[in-house]
Amino acid sequence: MALTLTLKQTLKVPLEVNSVNHESVSQQPVDKVRALPVLHGNRKLTVDDFFDVQQSSAEEDLIVWSGDCSRVKHIGAGLVAGRIRVEGNAGMHLAAEMSGGEILVEGNVSDWIATEMKGGTLCIKGNAGDLVGAAYPGSKRGMNGGTILIHGNVGHEAGHRMRRGTIAIGGTSGDAIGFDMIAGSIFSFGSIGRRIGAGMRRGTIALFGESNEPEFLPTFKFSCVYHPTWLFFFLRQLRSSGFPVPEDCFDREYRRYCGDFLALGKGEILVRQ
Repeated sequence: MALTLTLKQTLKVPLEVNSVNHESVSQQPVDKVRALPVLHGNRKLTVDDFFDVQQSSAEEDLIVWSGDCSRVKHIGAGLVAGRIRVEGNAGMHLAAEMSGGEILVEGNVSDWIATEMKGGTLCIKGNAGDLVGAAYPGSKRGMNGGTILIHGNVGHEAGHRMRRGTIAIGGTSGDAIGFDMIAGSIFSFGSIGRRIGAGMRRGTIALFGESNEPEFLPTFKFSCVYHPTWLFFFLRQLRSSGFPVPEDCFDREYRRYCGDFLALGKGEILVRQ
């Protein structure tokens, strides 16, 4: 069963749709889906007040959000299995605490996406805001598994306190990528901001798009120049998933920097020669 929700109106106030998930709509008639509660500002309304809901048997286990959903919050939050496609933009907290399944966004997304993600795959064809795969305020861990593929640009602090998983960024990145990173991998194919890996303990940040030496914090030290074999296989896997990996990233040597020595100091930043 495929369920399509088409936004009827332009939203000026954020709309929270936590109630619309695969568990709540599976095997349910359209009328019950339309009656699910949503929160518009401080008003409790229903799905039918904002979306035209249609069911079809074209694709199994799929929820489609259509229209400019840039103010629709919590799409795909807590997703365990199944697929979601957003035919346009998506709002804050997309894929928050997602642990399985697949989400594809054909437009741009806002801040706090994939917060504390645990598994599954999230693919963004456009740009993303701040704090991708991050930890909520007061939480010890951010992203703890899964894969985030962003074809466009990202804001600040992507991978904040991430513990496991992979973030790949096709465009430019803001400041403090990998801030307080515990482990995991971040791959950037565009230019990058300042304070890379500040406070990182372990993990890998790989920079493929920098034409000049990036500005490192003084708590990072140059280690060596080497040819990481594992990186070739990982990049090949990224390309097979449809992510655009330039050919000149494969057979190259990389400069390795270790840090942050104010933290555990077992992290690494790789810079393409």
